[in-house]
This record gives sequence, C-alpha cells and structure tokens, in this order.
Amino acid sequence: MPPESFRPCQVETYSGARLHERPRRFTWGDQWLTVRQVLDRGAAPDSLYFRVAAADGRVYLLKYRHAADAWEVQLQSRHP
Repeated sequence: MPPESFRPCQVETYSGARLHERPRRFTWGDQWLTVRQVLDRGAAPDSLYFRVAAADGRVYLLKYRHAADAWEVQLQSRHP
C-alpha cells in the first residue's frame, strides 16, 4: 500500500535554543495527538522533519516548511 500523502496540520512545539526544537503535539484531522517519542529528526535548507511515535500507537512524519511557515503531516505506519 502506498504511503499516505502529506496533509496540512497544526503543531505545538518546544522551542528552547532554537525555534521548533521538538514537537509536543499535532493535529490529525480534528484530533490533537500527543508526541510520545521523537524517533528521528532531520533538516534540509528549506524544511525540518520529525518522525514521531504518537499516543495513538502510530508513527507520523511531521514536516515544517520555512518559506510557507506551515506544517504538514504524513502517516508512516499503523504501529511503531
């Protein structure tokens, strides 16, 4: 089965030494999901990425686009 496409979302982050240091929770549809663990993170010149395990037991990829100042989410797997 092909991966789900990215969809717009809202993300609440912890910002310590830098902006959007790590996500705390995010929206999936109409529901807010708590981030249980950041599994991986990365950066490109135009974006940030966080692969996270959420409270619903699934793994998501969160992507922040600097130029648009916008977040997107993609379901990665049903179980971490």
